[in-house]
Amino acid sequence: MDEVTGAQLIAESLKAQKVDYMFGIVGVPVIEVAMAAQAAGIKYVGMRNEQAACYAASTIGYLTGRPGACLVVSGPGLIHALGGMANANMNCWPVVVIGGSSDQNQETAGAFQEFPQAVRTSMYGRPGACYVDIAGDMVNAKVDRSNVRVVSCCPTPPVSLADHSAIREAISVLKAAKRPLVIIGKGAAYSRAETALKEFVEMSWSAISAHPYGAKGSYLMITINVWLLPARGQPPFDFENVCESKSVKALLQADVVLLLGARLNWILHFGLPPRFDPDVKIIQVDLCAEEMGNNVRPAVALLGDINAIVIQLLECVRKDGWKYPSDTEWWSTLKDKIAANAKISKVGLGRSLFSQHVPMNYYTVFHHVSQLLPHDCIIVSEGANTMDIGRTMLNNYLPRHRLDAGTFGTMGVGLGFAIAAATLERSENKGQRIVCVEGDSAFGFSGMEVETMCRYNLPVVIIVVNNNGIYSGVDPETWKEMAKMGDLTSIAPPVTLLPEARYDEVMTAFGGRGFLVRTVEELRSALQLSLSDWERPSLLNVLIDPSSDRKQQEFPWLTRSNL
Repeated sequence: MDEVTGAQLIAESLKAQKVDYMFGIVGVPVIEVAMAAQAAGIKYVGMRNEQAACYAASTIGYLTGRPGACLVVSGPGLIHALGGMANANMNCWPVVVIGGSSDQNQETAGAFQEFPQAVRTSMYGRPGACYVDIAGDMVNAKVDRSNVRVVSCCPTPPVSLADHSAIREAISVLKAAKRPLVIIGKGAAYSRAETALKEFVEMSWSAISAHPYGAKGSYLMITINVWLLPARGQPPFDFENVCESKSVKALLQADVVLLLGARLNWILHFGLPPRFDPDVKIIQVDLCAEEMGNNVRPAVALLGDINAIVIQLLECVRKDGWKYPSDTEWWSTLKDKIAANAKISKVGLGRSLFSQHVPMNYYTVFHHVSQLLPHDCIIVSEGANTMDIGRTMLNNYLPRHRLDAGTFGTMGVGLGFAIAAATLERSENKGQRIVCVEGDSAFGFSGMEVETMCRYNLPVVIIVVNNNGIYSGVDPETWKEMAKMGDLTSIAPPVTLLPEARYDEVMTAFGGRGFLVRTVEELRSALQLSLSDWERPSLLNVLIDPSSDRKQQEFPWLTRSNL
């Protein structure tokens, strides 16, 4: 008889479904599953924490459209992975989590690490996390291959179109708009709508705003966390009429918003005043019927695949040749606002950007980093000020080339995201660098994953923007004075971390490159050297002023703390 084990069947089934990457931590009873996966041609990356493994697997789902696999043990292993599963669900990234459980004859008897599980859909409809439970005694059980039922590969999700009458109604609303705006979300990024959307916008009209978490990886054109598309002729868009992320006025004064795969949740102030005009008309385009009408009732609801619907809109516009006028007061208002923002940035931040003062501030660091980043690099970013400032100063120019905390605002995702992107790069060999920009607090969530990067020689450059704290910290002298005053658990502000912690030495300890950076010259030199080294990962520990902060926000409702 040609016998196969349960582990072999699991691996072969995954491969048949075009699941080519697996991330996880092995233990009883799933060790054999990982070995079988490698034998079946699946690339296995052993991680240091199940949460980071799930972040990585879901990133593969976002970047490739086919779910990555996350392999965990039951009980604690599954529980650790739940954070990654929740993040995948919130960001709509497909991932399959596979966990070993107790033997079948021990179920409900209090077996080792027994824990209840559930299964959810991964690819169809709104993508997300799916958990598959494998009983421990099934992993090594054997069965004759002739008795195995072979299941064909699940095809890509069927493309659904919006009702034609709704398309015509949407075009009618757009034509009547005086102050139109397009907001692009991660749904558009995931559906690969960039080519059709570029043609639609160039042919017809309007100001564009890229939703900040678009595919967590990015939003459409840019990827997952870009507020707006590039405004200076950068691909994939090559037209001038694109708003910059600072143009709050674009949201506030728009009378019609075409919402493409973005949700009117906390990121977009729920579509409500004071961020939006109370009478704004929303044309909502989404794959998920349950999302329609959340918070704001749409003037027109277009249910279906984002790319397919944009093509439908494009065909209607192409037939009647309609184009939004370029000489309107709306365009003038937006362009004046863009110019004013640019002037404010140049004058108000000029000293910060070009200052040689030590310690540096956020804006100095990001200014010089932005000058050195390769055009096609994948930017991973997380942290509070680090991520928010990075969205406006670190530009990505290609679809799905930005990955950050996303809709769930999850900290600790960065290194898992970077590992997934780098693993994909190793397979596809596109010559792209992965640059992971982390706050020091965010880095601490999954810092041991630098060992994973070193073990697999992944082309990742980590930049830790170190301000000694969560939001803000204290300098070493202040820390010493506080220590003299008594028990730090009663004295040290809750937001503080150890001043000038040597995160660079963590990377060095595992064989990577570590740099301690204090000055602009050291920053530029270390980054240039790291970007040129494809043999091992690097970490730049960039010490900045602990009191450095972002500029005051026009809508501070997300940063109400008085700390």
